[in-house]
Amino acid sequence: MSTTTIRLSEELKARIARVAKEAGTTSHNFILEAIAEKAEQAEQRAAFHALADARYARFLESGESIPWEDARDYLKDRLAGKPVKRPVARKPGR
Repeated sequence: MSTTTIRLSEELKARIARVAKEAGTTSHNFILEAIAEKAEQAEQRAAFHALADARYARFLESGESIPWEDARDYLKDRLAGKPVKRPVARKPGR
């Protein structure tokens, strides 16, 4: 495993030491977990944007979408526990 050096202000070091102790871990482990968590968030965000881009491209290609009123009614009924059919995508104006 390679070593990476990061420079932290004394104030940040003290904060990390305090919260790591409260969490029952070491400063080193706390920092590693924070970096791993941040990397995971960035990967999830990138995947979310890729999915959104793919869905938008599909929309542009087909021109089909689900009107907000249909989607809203579907979601309300699902939240109420009612048996519902998924709304069908269609071209606007139909």
